[in-house]
Amino acid sequence: MKISVLSLFPGMFDNFLNESIIKRATLKGKVQIEIINFRDYSKLSSNQVDDTPYGGGSGMVLRCEPIFDCLEDIKTDDSYVVIMCPSGELYSQKKAESYSKKKHLIIICGHYEGFDERIKSLADEIISIGDYVLTGGEVPAMVVIDSAVRLIEGVINKDSLESESFNDNLLDYPVYTKPASYKGMEVPPVLLSGNHQEIKKYRDKERLRVTKERRPDLLK
Repeated sequence: MKISVLSLFPGMFDNFLNESIIKRATLKGKVQIEIINFRDYSKLSSNQVDDTPYGGGSGMVLRCEPIFDCLEDIKTDDSYVVIMCPSGELYSQKKAESYSKKKHLIIICGHYEGFDERIKSLADEIISIGDYVLTGGEVPAMVVIDSAVRLIEGVINKDSLESESFNDNLLDYPVYTKPASYKGMEVPPVLLSGNHQEIKKYRDKERLRVTKERRPDLLK
């Protein structure tokens, strides 16, 4: 899998790409990630990429030309283009699963007041990670990359993925480790029993309980 990220602030990705699972996936050859500064595609003086909005208003709007030219340079028949934008469709685990199977995922990060609306014609999908506004699309892009890359076959142990939150529209069950007793809080006895059938029943029941308490919308 190849991921191309278009950003005005590529330095924001330095630590993210060189730590933990993302780094291991890259070293294993499971994913290739490139960060492209689309300012390099500006043909204006001082490499300008934004301008004032038609009709007036606050803020600066990203111009069409640099992003269109960049996409023309890197896009192939296998590319799938995603724009990160607060007004987009809400991101989900199902989308992460879908993106993990793409051959070439292109993520475009906005900044300033937003995109010239014509840029959105380039996108296969416009995605938001939540009902709030950030200073740019870089952090949302990292969310998409992390959630998708970990699902690529061979990146994480398959058994670890099977009981995660959002599988079957249920949240994950509570987990415990040593010590068995801490400040009066005890590990449920069934988890210490060694009875794997009963442990599975307990965990299935807990997944349903936790989902009802915290995310009842998932059960509708």
